[in-house]
Amino acid sequence: MTHSPPPNHFNGKRVSDHLKEARLRAAQASEEIHGTEMSGHLAAAADSAKNSSLSLFLLWIILKQAGLSFPQLFLLLALFSCGSVIWMVGRSANLGWARLERLHRLIEQERWEIEHHRQTEREELVEMYRSKGFTGKLLEEVVSVLMADDNRLLQVMVEEELGLNLEAYEHPLKQGFGAAVGALFATGFSLFGYLIHPPLGLPLMAGAVFIFAASLSAKAERNRLIQAIIWNVSVGIFAIGAAYFLSQILYSASS
Repeated sequence: MTHSPPPNHFNGKRVSDHLKEARLRAAQASEEIHGTEMSGHLAAAADSAKNSSLSLFLLWIILKQAGLSFPQLFLLLALFSCGSVIWMVGRSANLGWARLERLHRLIEQERWEIEHHRQTEREELVEMYRSKGFTGKLLEEVVSVLMADDNRLLQVMVEEELGLNLEAYEHPLKQGFGAAVGALFATGFSLFGYLIHPPLGLPLMAGAVFIFAASLSAKAERNRLIQAIIWNVSVGIFAIGAAYFLSQILYSASS
C-alpha cells in the first residue's frame, strides 16, 4: 500500500489533538456499520435469530390472510426460511470481512507512518506515555526501547494510539457460523411450532425465540435486560401490527 506523505504529519495541531483524531478514525473503522449487530459469533447468532423469527412471524401473518391451505403455507414458509438462512450467514460473514478490511487499512497506514515518519511517531509515543505518568529518564528509556523494534512499535501504536484490540475481532467465518446457528434455531423452532399447532404455534415459538435472542444480545452488550426486552418486543409488536392491519386492508380491497 502506498501513501503520499503529508507536508505536516500533525497538520499544525498538537500531538494530543492528533491522538484524539486517530482514536476517532479507529472507532469509525471498527464500528458496526450494519445496524445493531455486535462483533462476535454469539452476537451474530442473537441478531440472526431475532431477524429470522420476526421475519417468519411477519410472513405468516401476511400469508395467513390469503386463505392458503396448511401445506401451501408451510411450503412457502419453509422456502422463505431456506433463503433467509443463506442471506443471514452471507450477510454476517461479508460484513465481518468489510470490518476487518477497514481495520487492516488503518494498520497498514500506521505501518507506513512508522517507516516514513519516525520522529513524529516518537513524539506521539512521548505524549502517550507522559499522559500515563512516565517522566524524565524513565520516559526516554521506554520510548527508546519501543522505537528500537518496529513490530513492537506497530503493536503499541495500534493499541495505544488507535485504541484497537485486535484479539477482540473474530474471524468472519466464525461470525457466519454463529449467524447460521441463530437463523437455523429460529426458523427450526418457528416451523416446528406451526407443524404441531397451526393456529398459534408459529407466533408463540417465534415470539419465544425473539425474546430469548433479545435477552442474549442484552447480556452480551451488558445492557439492562428488562429494558432491552421491552424495547425489542415493542418494536416487534409494532411491526407485526402494521403487517397485520395493512394485509387485511389490501386483501379486503382486492376481494
